[in-house]
Amino acid sequence: MTIDISTNTQKLDMDFIHRFLTRSYWAKKRTKQKVSTTIKNPLCFGVYLDNKQIGFARVLTDYAVFGYLMDVFIIEEQRGNGYSKLLMKAIMEHPDLQNISRWMLATSDAHKLYTQFGFTALPDPTKIMAKLITKSIT
Repeated sequence: MTIDISTNTQKLDMDFIHRFLTRSYWAKKRTKQKVSTTIKNPLCFGVYLDNKQIGFARVLTDYAVFGYLMDVFIIEEQRGNGYSKLLMKAIMEHPDLQNISRWMLATSDAHKLYTQFGFTALPDPTKIMAKLITKSIT
């Protein structure tokens, strides 16, 4: 079996990504159009096992200071094989992301994975603000 991690967006299977995200706890209501739009600008990583996509992640970044890690997943039937660690390693070692000094992400259930790559809880969460819009803007 051959595992490949690629940033070539032409290889991404939009139907696969959309199906997974709409079953996730964080992106249940994303339309296929919205998923397509979210992939246009970030640096995207596809994970392929024998040329079939099994995972995905994207980094929203300015390539100089800040990177926000988003939509990281490996399909359920391939979890436990170390593929998420390979994906994280590829992201953290990507040449275009080496100048980033502030990384952020949000997770409800994958703390153990991310701590292996240096992520920690915010030292002072009172400094971070958010604006959440719950209704869809058309």
